[in-house]
Amino acid sequence: MYNAKAYSATSATSRLAATRISRRDPTEHDVQLEILFCGICHSDVHSVRNEWSDVMPTVYPIVPGHEIVGRVTRVGSAVTRYKAGDLVAVGCLVDSDGTCPHCRDGLEQFCPNLTLTFNSKDEHLGGVTYGGYSDSVVVDERFVLRVPSTLDLAGAAPLLCAGITTYSPMRHWNVGKGKKVGVIGLGGLGHMGVKFADAFGAHVVVFTTSPRKKEDALRLGADEVVVSRDADEMRKHAGSFDFILDTVSADHDLDAYVNLLRRDGNLTLVGAPAKPLGVSAFGLIMGRRSVSGSSIGGIAETQEMLDFCGAHGITADVEVIPIQKVNEAYERLLKSDVKYRFSIDMASLRSE
Repeated sequence: MYNAKAYSATSATSRLAATRISRRDPTEHDVQLEILFCGICHSDVHSVRNEWSDVMPTVYPIVPGHEIVGRVTRVGSAVTRYKAGDLVAVGCLVDSDGTCPHCRDGLEQFCPNLTLTFNSKDEHLGGVTYGGYSDSVVVDERFVLRVPSTLDLAGAAPLLCAGITTYSPMRHWNVGKGKKVGVIGLGGLGHMGVKFADAFGAHVVVFTTSPRKKEDALRLGADEVVVSRDADEMRKHAGSFDFILDTVSADHDLDAYVNLLRRDGNLTLVGAPAKPLGVSAFGLIMGRRSVSGSSIGGIAETQEMLDFCGAHGITADVEVIPIQKVNEAYERLLKSDVKYRFSIDMASLRSE
């Protein structure tokens, strides 16, 4: 066991502040890495502020962060996939049982016994796991991913959540050439959805409530931009979409988008509104349409996504900040005052 530098919150109302945490020494199957960048995900804010207490109550102190990019410093004696000096990444998962049907299918994110990167039961040291707002972490090699050397590391960090969260449902629903794809919302998730849909060769339409986002949506790869408050604009697209990715976490009208789907079209939710969203049965029945949800992806699919990003030069648009500005970043994130993700340069923590 060793001490690592980190930033943690001690209550739902406290600010994140510098601290020291315990990390396990690498076992024979573990990889230890120096964390270079860690993205800030909206779920970090929800967890720090205990806003998901009904389903995932926060245990304090909490060290958030599950969009981790780093460099290997040590490996266990049985590790075969990585060596010191390799550029690697860690996402939302650091363990699963490996034996359930989901794990056997390469869908570890659905494992009933998974271990999340932070605020999850720590089988090694007791207590809970600590995330990427730290200078180092130790993870089983099965949950370590290789980062293509061509990618900007600061921009690669959010791929471990925002990236795979949007990539996975598009792959599942066969987004590609000849498909018309909608992306609702142009934030941290939405901007990645646009980039992937464009790279897959689809015709991409962004739905936004803000006309001022049109220029940026086109820059990111959209072919069209629809202001969703404009009923005439929405009507023009009725019954024409093969797939719509809904990235919005605020309350909104699902029926307005279900009616834009063609026969057998699908709308997938990746945003997580606090309150249930209603949908008309007739909108689904009349076109054999469907509404579904998706979280992240399994480890193999996440590696596939990183390799795809390496081949196509895809990273998140990020604002790089020092760890000392993390509390300010949280406040700005809640105001959507970032294009489009924050990425923490963890070198700043080493100067603490």
